[in-house]
Amino acid sequence: MDLDNPVLRLCQDGMRAEAEGRPGEARALFLEAWERRGDDYEGCVAAHYMARVQEDPREFLRWNREALRHADAVGDERVAAFYPSLHVGVAMACERLDDPDGARAAFARAAVHVGALPAGEYGDQLRTAVADGQRRLG
Repeated sequence: MDLDNPVLRLCQDGMRAEAEGRPGEARALFLEAWERRGDDYEGCVAAHYMARVQEDPREFLRWNREALRHADAVGDERVAAFYPSLHVGVAMACERLDDPDGARAAFARAAVHVGALPAGEYGDQLRTAVADGQRRLG
């Protein structure tokens, strides 16, 4: 993450606040990042983090779709590793909203993008989430 970018720095600070058990502060930092976004890349990142702090599955779905919209507009490799997470987020929201067809479709889209995930714990967690979701929903 390019911490010279003020929007990305806000997201990093929000992640730290989230990890330290300050969800209200995290949400405020992610919202500030969203409000300060200057392009689609920053919009993708900020919306991705806004999705993380949503309790309402409809809002969780809306923010993940917003992040996907911005990722599609970026159209380059900077957002490639975001796609699996964003599609898993859509799938999880669809499951919570009792939309198994939407969830299946989103897990299938996530599976197409898992090759862009980095090696390591983060990538492994997402690959497992995709495989588990596809197994669970048939």
